[in-house]
Amino acid sequence: MPSKPHPKKKRNIIFIHPDLGIGGAERLILDSALSLQSLGHRVTIYTSHRDKQHCFEEARDGTLDVRVRGDKVFPVHVGGRFHVLMAVARQVLLTREVLREVNARRRRRRSQDQTEEEEEEEEEEEDVFIVDQVPACMPILKIWALKEARRRSKQRILFYCHFPDQLLARRDEGGVSLRMAKAAYRVPFDRFEGWAISAADKVVANSRFTSAVVSRVFGREVLGDVDVVYPCVDTGSSSRKKVEDIKEEEEGGEEVLWGGVKVLLSINRFERKKDVGLAIRAYHRLGKEGRKGTRLVIAGGYDNRVRENVQYHRELDTFATGLGLRTATSKTVISALSIPSTIDVLFLLSVPSAFKQTLLSSATLLLYTPSNEHFGIVPVEAMHAGLPVLAVNNGGPLETIVDGETGWLRDTTDVDSWTAVIRKVLWDMSTEDIADMGRKGKERVEKRFSLRALGQNLDKEIEKMFEAPRRGFIELRTLVVLALVILGVPIAALVAVVLSVVF
Repeated sequence: MPSKPHPKKKRNIIFIHPDLGIGGAERLILDSALSLQSLGHRVTIYTSHRDKQHCFEEARDGTLDVRVRGDKVFPVHVGGRFHVLMAVARQVLLTREVLREVNARRRRRRSQDQTEEEEEEEEEEEDVFIVDQVPACMPILKIWALKEARRRSKQRILFYCHFPDQLLARRDEGGVSLRMAKAAYRVPFDRFEGWAISAADKVVANSRFTSAVVSRVFGREVLGDVDVVYPCVDTGSSSRKKVEDIKEEEEGGEEVLWGGVKVLLSINRFERKKDVGLAIRAYHRLGKEGRKGTRLVIAGGYDNRVRENVQYHRELDTFATGLGLRTATSKTVISALSIPSTIDVLFLLSVPSAFKQTLLSSATLLLYTPSNEHFGIVPVEAMHAGLPVLAVNNGGPLETIVDGETGWLRDTTDVDSWTAVIRKVLWDMSTEDIADMGRKGKERVEKRFSLRALGQNLDKEIEKMFEAPRRGFIELRTLVVLALVILGVPIAALVAVVLSVVF
């Protein structure tokens, strides 16, 4: 007779994430943690930094076990440089604290008087490390896991890849000398990234687009199959409750949103690669008459510690005013709601989650401008709120938006086509047609991008890791890369110092 299948294990899930701010990566980590916790796993999130005034509610309200370790030793950058070097150093320090606490937990369990049944349970204890963004810790985790395996405990390492860091680094700034210096600075870190990721027992990506890029950059023969685990939005009642709560708090329902103007909404971090200027250009081309009774609201992640956030906000404001648009900037919900009707473009910095939901539920159209976005959670959030989306026709939106059904996909070089869609939604489409498009978008999200789907898919990938043999390291490659890193990091640091002085 075939043996009975073993019940699914309740495992210790440990997330390692650099900074729990309010970006898409942070939202994904929290959603992943929530979904796995709902399945009965014991979940802990370790991070190097969390500002309770600048993070999602679940990261500070006790819903999840969040532990901040090693934030005070290494800064995020030095003089606006050394970002990669500092990220690696901060994560290594964080990982040391993680393993110290995991080992302490194991020692406590082993020191207790146990029955035979409890000893057997201890032998089967399984830890899963889920790492994203910075893979520097994974070789350390791998070495530790191999050592722990001799004690009959089980560990696996999963890397959730948003996008290869070496493709995100800007290398086109300045003249030839500066570009060459930056390229030299990046060499050891680019080599280190691929080797560190190869320490994972499984690599997953946030979209088919990202999966293909990861396999091409690092090699399928090194990483194996890079499966897709889509991010999600909360399709439960909690998000709807938040919308109603904030409306009640602000006393006036939808009327508090600027007297019922038609809102065009852009939600992104204030980073140049998000190309928010495209939304401003398309809105401006509506003309003065076409903009009557409307407002472009540009909301998103903003951190005073990040120089680019500060600079890009100023650049966008200058660009909009240069086109003759009247602008205003708000950092709080209360001040945002008091903006006069004469303002064309409103910048909202670091919008709270609840107010973001209110914006999504009250807007007429979402404008999503980043090109080659790895996934892009904002269009999914908009569709779940019943809001049609106008997005770029590349990257993640190709997998989330159905052109002509849940929104529109347009080329970033054809600004007039963006303006045409905006004009159509504002003045030509009936309320019923817009609502029908919103309904189809919401149905698509609930089917493919729900919190439940995320949890099930992650749990399936974890199960596959434990069913398969532990992936090993290529020893020769390990030695070569370690030598390169040992030699390269000091050189990279020296190059960074020279760059900070010369340029």
